[in-house]
Amino acid sequence: MIRLFNTLTGEKEPLTPIKPGHIGMYVCGITVYDYIHIGHARMLTVFDMVQRYLRHRGYQVTFVRNITDIDDKIIKRAAERGQTIDQVTEYFINAMNEDTAALGLQKPDVEPRATQHVGNIIKMIEQLIERGYAYVAANGDVMYAVAKFAGYGKLSGKVLADLRAGARIEVDESKRDPLDFVLWKSAKPGEPAWDSPWGKGRPGWHIECSAMSTAILGLNFDIHGGGMDLKFPHHENEIAQTCGATGAKFVNVWMHNGFVNIDDEKMSKSLGNFFTVREVLPKVRHPEVMRYFLLASQYRGPINYSIEPLEQADIQLNRIYTALRDLPTDVAAPLGPHTTRFMEVMDDDFNTPEALAVLQTLTREINTARDAGKMKQAAALGAELRVLAGVLGLGQLDPEVWFRSSSHVAQPDDVANDRGTSTGLSNDDVQRLVDARAAARAAKNWAESDRLRDELAAAGIIVEDKPGGKATWRRK
Repeated sequence: MIRLFNTLTGEKEPLTPIKPGHIGMYVCGITVYDYIHIGHARMLTVFDMVQRYLRHRGYQVTFVRNITDIDDKIIKRAAERGQTIDQVTEYFINAMNEDTAALGLQKPDVEPRATQHVGNIIKMIEQLIERGYAYVAANGDVMYAVAKFAGYGKLSGKVLADLRAGARIEVDESKRDPLDFVLWKSAKPGEPAWDSPWGKGRPGWHIECSAMSTAILGLNFDIHGGGMDLKFPHHENEIAQTCGATGAKFVNVWMHNGFVNIDDEKMSKSLGNFFTVREVLPKVRHPEVMRYFLLASQYRGPINYSIEPLEQADIQLNRIYTALRDLPTDVAAPLGPHTTRFMEVMDDDFNTPEALAVLQTLTREINTARDAGKMKQAAALGAELRVLAGVLGLGQLDPEVWFRSSSHVAQPDDVANDRGTSTGLSNDDVQRLVDARAAARAAKNWAESDRLRDELAAAGIIVEDKPGGKATWRRK
């Protein structure tokens, strides 16, 4: 049985679907005003892994991940770029799709945009006003009355009295309570606006996820996920809004992934240690290196981005591809003890570090069988490795593609300074030299063969001769 850590209760709980055999999962997605960064990459990769594994275990999954396409930051970015809101959001949605595809993320089943659900947002705000949880302020904004919701703080462990004691004194006297938050922002000149019972305006940030998730998955669904930074106030406010409007339970299990630190410091633009995915990916051998790195830590804890764990991810993936090299791909995967162990640790709140350890055990056993000449056993273990790695979105390349990729791993200053990683020889260049060397060997021109091998070695290319005069190559 799968057990998940529920942030709401602080305990691991059995996954008990509301509808047998089906999981409804909503994950807070990206506000599209800039390129996604490696903190986003962790969140996106974690929940991609979750939905992949749930499907592997036989569940039918409806995976919803929203796009916030109206927000103060988007409006500001549009003004900075001299563009319309639509131009900015479409550009960064396309960029996000390119980056998530590079990371090997599967598309969500439903990807709603906030602007597509304004009607549902207005309906939920009307329900909140009718039930006494919201009010129209003097400035025309609609505010949520936090004090009206008895359960406020149950997700984050916050206490209203403590929050008020630490709250800034705000000039805005339209709030009845300094903790109240906006549901609907009255229109301002030059900003996009929609008609509503309270006049023209646009949704606040928190209400959009309440409206979209329940419109698509129903008033009570199985899993709601997002980064730890969203636990308060965003997810706390979602609970207050949705439960206040509907009286339903809303979400059974809340999941939150940990932060990303850079060289043991919190990632921050102000510290100059803030990296986007498209800055980092060209500096590693292949995007699977980043994916392996992101899954090498248990999802709930923090993860430290630095050269050492990236190098380790590259090394570990290299072992997997070394084990899979030259093995047949048409062999059925056995349901052996490694598969049992893999499922056991993944069932325990998606323990990916232990799952990766299972993959590394398989690589060692494949190599042992290969060394002993037991190729049938090696092929069966290779099939098992390929299947289990695939559940995590790893091992998806032809091994030759992997070995012909540069093994450079970026340090943070590599990204900042944009230092190049090329050896100067393209794959086609390398293949021409390898073919020329093979021709020299066939002609027994050993001097030319040795010269070409030395030229390749100087460029970081390792040539491996095979029986029958064939040769394969890989980059160091």
